[in-house]
Amino acid sequence: MKLIDNLKQRRTYYNLNKNLPVSKSEVKKVIEEITELIPDAFNMKSARVLVVMDKKQDELWDRIFDTFEGKVPREKIDGFKAAAGTILYFYDEEVVGALQENFPTYADNFPVWANQANGMLQINIWTGLIELGIGANLQHYNPVIDSLVQEMFEIPKSWKLIAQMPFGGIVTEPDPKEKENIADRVMFV
Repeated sequence: MKLIDNLKQRRTYYNLNKNLPVSKSEVKKVIEEITELIPDAFNMKSARVLVVMDKKQDELWDRIFDTFEGKVPREKIDGFKAAAGTILYFYDEEVVGALQENFPTYADNFPVWANQANGMLQINIWTGLIELGIGANLQHYNPVIDSLVQEMFEIPKSWKLIAQMPFGGIVTEPDPKEKENIADRVMFV
């Protein structure tokens, strides 16, 4: 039941800092291994990951704040900026488009499947980070920041930004989760 235990530990951590409990190389190894292991329909390998750290981490969140022209509170952005890094999740529309051409019967499904694979990647990296003692949260400032990210990191135009995951040292634990009546969402027949 290690998977269940790990998922129970995976929480949304907003209060993060730049002090990682492990080396950057350990973080890199976990992200690379998980990315390689995540399944993707037709083995399309559509997911792309960019990990932003150090000065670029601060610059990214300062530029996100500027992009929103103050419509997002500075304190909120500074909370993400305080993290050690941010994982930017993408899928490659060029890869998806090639499969749409090769398999026209399934053309409408490939973007959906790419998003599903990306979701699996996100939850598994998130869980992998908590195994390292690293907290994270998931943000969605796209599509507003798409051109900023593309320009700032020279990302190919075919990479579609899906989500942003600030991660770092855990400053405070989140409040306990309330137990839900899972029968409202899961049925066996």
